[in-house]
Parts: sequence; C-alpha cells; structure tokens
Amino acid sequence: MSGWIEDYALIGDMQTAALVGRDGSIDWLCLPHFDSPACFTALLGDEQNGNWWIRPASGEPRATRRRYRHETLILETEWDTPEGSVRVIDFMPPRGGAPHLVRIVEGLRGTVRMSTALRLRFDYGNVVPWIHRSGTELVAVAGPDSVWLSSPVPLEGHNFAHDATFTVSEGQRVPFVMTWHPSPVEESDHLDAEKALSRTERFWNGWVAQCTYEGDYRDAVVRSLITLKALTYRPSGGIVAAPTTSLPEEIGGVRNWDYRYCWLRDATITLEALIRSGYTDEAQAWREWLVRAVAGEPQHMQIMYGVRGERRLAEWEADWLPGYENSRPVRIGNAAVGQYQLDVYGEVMDVLHLARRSGLQSGEHVWGLQRSLVNYLEWCWDEPDEGLWEVRGPRQHFVHSKVMAWVAADRAVRMIEEFGKEGPIERWKALRDTIHAEVCEYGFDARRNTFTQYYGSQELDAALLLIPEVGFLPYDDPRVVGTIEAIRDDLMVDGFVMRYRTDRDEVADKLPGDEGAFLACSFWMANALLSIGREKEARDLFDRLLALRNDVGLLAEEWDSKHGRQVGNFPQAFSHVPLVTTALNLSRHDGHRRSEN
Repeated sequence: MSGWIEDYALIGDMQTAALVGRDGSIDWLCLPHFDSPACFTALLGDEQNGNWWIRPASGEPRATRRRYRHETLILETEWDTPEGSVRVIDFMPPRGGAPHLVRIVEGLRGTVRMSTALRLRFDYGNVVPWIHRSGTELVAVAGPDSVWLSSPVPLEGHNFAHDATFTVSEGQRVPFVMTWHPSPVEESDHLDAEKALSRTERFWNGWVAQCTYEGDYRDAVVRSLITLKALTYRPSGGIVAAPTTSLPEEIGGVRNWDYRYCWLRDATITLEALIRSGYTDEAQAWREWLVRAVAGEPQHMQIMYGVRGERRLAEWEADWLPGYENSRPVRIGNAAVGQYQLDVYGEVMDVLHLARRSGLQSGEHVWGLQRSLVNYLEWCWDEPDEGLWEVRGPRQHFVHSKVMAWVAADRAVRMIEEFGKEGPIERWKALRDTIHAEVCEYGFDARRNTFTQYYGSQELDAALLLIPEVGFLPYDDPRVVGTIEAIRDDLMVDGFVMRYRTDRDEVADKLPGDEGAFLACSFWMANALLSIGREKEARDLFDRLLALRNDVGLLAEEWDSKHGRQVGNFPQAFSHVPLVTTALNLSRHDGHRRSEN
C-alpha cells in the first residue's frame, strides 16, 4: 500500500518527475515524459504495479528525517539504526540526452546493512518486462521501452523483481543509475553518478540565484518556484498542473483526474508569479508555448493541451489498477479537453496583455491571434459553458466565465489604448460594457449582496474572489466586499475555502461524493482579505496554509480537514503558484506600510 500523499517528495529533470516516499520507495515515474506511461505505478496500486526501494534491511522502513539539499531538487533521506546511520540521495539530472534516475547510498556512521528491490512494470503497471544482463548492467525491455540499471551492487531476480542486500560504511558511497532508452537502442548512456550530482546541484543553485524575492516567506516561495520549474516541460516551456493522475479529491471516491497536462486557466497567475520573482526566461517560454498551443481557429481553442501542445488527450480507464487507497477509476487522459469553457478566452487575452506590459516582446502575429479571439467572442460570449471547474453536469451561465469574457474584451481595448494596436475599439468597448451590465444584473444577488455561481443560482463559487483581481470591479466596491464575506461565511470549512459546496442538491458538477478544501481558492481568499484591509485575517489564513505543506514544502491540490491530510494530484502547480503571488503581495504590503511610516 502506498503512503499518504504528503509522504512523498518530488524529484525531476524538467521533462518528467518521480515521487519518492518516506520509506525510500519510488512509487511513481513516467518515462520518458510527464504524460508517458508509468514504469513505477505502486502509487495507484501496490508494489506489484512497479516500484524501487532502497532502505536499511532491518528496522523501521520510514526514514528518520529527510530534506532537499539547500535550494535544489536533490532529495536526501536518512535513517538512524542501531548499527549506524545512512543517507540515500535521489535526483534526476537536467536532461541532455536520455533520462536518468540516480540514487546514491552514503554511509554516515557505523556500518549499515541495506536492502533494495526493483520492480519495473511498463504501461502503468500492466506489463512485466523481459530482463537480461548486458555486461554489468541490468536491462529491462518490453514494447517501446527499455530501462538500464548500472550499479556495483549486483541484483538477482526473484518473483518478478530484482533485489540485493549490501553494506555501506561511514564515508562509503554506493551509486545506482537507472536510464531509459527506446527499446531498439542496444547500449545505455553511461553516467557518472557523482559528476551528475555536482552538475545537478550547480544547475539548481544557479537557477535559484535568479530569484529576486527576499521577503519573510523566502523559503516557501523558493521551494514553490523550484517545484514550478520541475513541472515545466523544458523543450516546449509548457507547465503541467501536476506530475500525477488520479490521486483522489476524496479518498475512496470517483473524483480522480489526470493532471499531467497544461491548463490555460493557470496562464496569467503563472506568468505573473514568474515575472515578479525574476524568471523572465521561463515566463517567455510559457507565453510562447501558449501562443503555439492555441494557434488555429478560435472556435477550436481548448481549455488544456499536452506538454508539447497536443490537442488529443483522450480519456480512458486503467481498470487493472485498484487506485490510490481504492479510489477508482484510475483515469488516463482527460475528457474535459473537449469541454467548452468561455473563461479561456479571457485567460489568453489577459496573459498576453500582461506579457506585453512586462516587456516580453512578440511578433505582430500574436496581435492577429488576439483579434481573432475577440472577434469570435463577440458572438459566443452569451452561451452557457462548463465553467472554470470543468463540471460534468449541464452547462450554465457561470458568472466567472462571463467575467473572463469581459476580461477578453477589456484587454483588447487596452492593447489598442496602451500599445497602439489597430482594432475596432468602439465595438469592443460596447462589447465590454454589455457583458459588464449583464453580469451585474443576472449574476448578482442584491438581497444577499453577493455574486453567485451562475445566473439564477443561490450557490457561491470561490472563483468569484477573482472579480476584483482581474479589474471587473474594484476591491472597495460594496458588491465585492459582500461577495468576499459571503464566500468566507459559506465556503470556508475548518478554516479553508471550498471551490463550491458539493453537499447540496444544486451542486453544479453532478458528481457523487465530496472533495477537500481547494488550496488555490484559500490563497485567493488570503489575497482578497488583504486587499480589503483585513490584514490580520489574511496573514492568519496564509500561515495556516503554509502549515499544510509537507516536511519538504510541497502541496497537493486540496486539504481534507476531516482526516487531516492532503488530497488530489501532487504536487499541484495551481497550489504553489498562488502561494508565491500571495507571499509577494503580503511582502509588498509590508513595504508600502514601512514607506508610509
């Protein structure tokens, strides 16, 4: 059985990522890319679905302590035993050719007897490879995949696994290097583990040195930025929402989705976080990925794409996997790719306007893309959609979606006014005004002084917290303050914010079961409270959110307050990005206050 979601740490090479448990077991790894089939899938089943552990041969499997090496993605896991102490160093070097997974066992004190077992299972735990030796290396082959393991420790085959015991003494270091190749390749790339470790540490130290944030929350911000970088597909600049699929929003439930893709909903906040933290190269790459991905006819724009810009992300179920803690089904791909979500037009227009304001240069073809998007929006903005949260119930006139349609028209007007672009400004101003008036008439409940989830609904939606953030209304507007207070009163459960209520008959998504508090929404609430002058409430909420991070600073998508644990895919970019922006806002608020004094 896999550990709790927060028991895992992340390592990666900016093309894929692995999850390493506190017990020294790697339970999730897709090769060669984020969205490739997994070769270690114990996370969604058990060890027979593939894993690789290294730990002391006796005693408690759970490590005594672990940490990332300073500000890097190099994981150090340590055990204290009666015989001595030992450390396992796990990392994936930034990729030049083939992907490598490196594990170095280091003796710290005494002499410790160690044990390792490798179970490779290609195609999400479904295929047991044929394994043979090539010189000193162990080679596993099945279909298009081959994995090569190099180590001075010889592993022997038993019961469809390869295992070994060995000893490590103080000062001794024993390397293991696992490499993936397409199966026709007949010889592995040979990697020196120690040189790769030094190179990997230099890379992360150099990357973190670019961070311009020096506020009170630097440790949390830097770890979130490193996580965001690790979730970036380096060849294209695309950023996956998470490296995992089907980690449940409710333990034992059906709200299990594949998040190994790039969502347009994340575009603006991601670009803002990168630019404000000093990472203009990453911001530029993300913006360029987005422009390439959405190129084409505006009516065919999707809510998400593959890491290379793929459009076909067909959803299917891996029915041989029992799921994380029996949370079924295990979904591969994401059927929401075919949904109609009006808000994506606003997301794209907003991020391109932000990029231009921030000095990121682009060709005239980008403005041509923007014009075509707004021209299309003129005749489709008043249609119902599935909304930001990808509900699988009937389409509605979601208020957030309409607000983002307003954002699209507004940013088009601003591009003309601020940067001299050519376009039908009066027509687009009229469109902007029409959308604004309709939202205020049909999306606002005057009796309760709050905007609602969709036209005619009595329900609330945490996405309404973004109304002032995108400039639809100012923070001091009584309707905005009323909405923030209503969401705080209705959607805050045990101190954190739900996306919407799932325990009522009117629930929009029409799915059975419940879900945890959505961490991104909780960060939005902290930012909203700060912006309406409730600084203490904002800081208290932000501190509570930081306390939810696991011991190495990582967050999943949601928090299950009933069971006191993280739920949803992990680690989640959509949690770490608003952590960064909220920390920046809190620090900026401190700076303004000091300057006034």
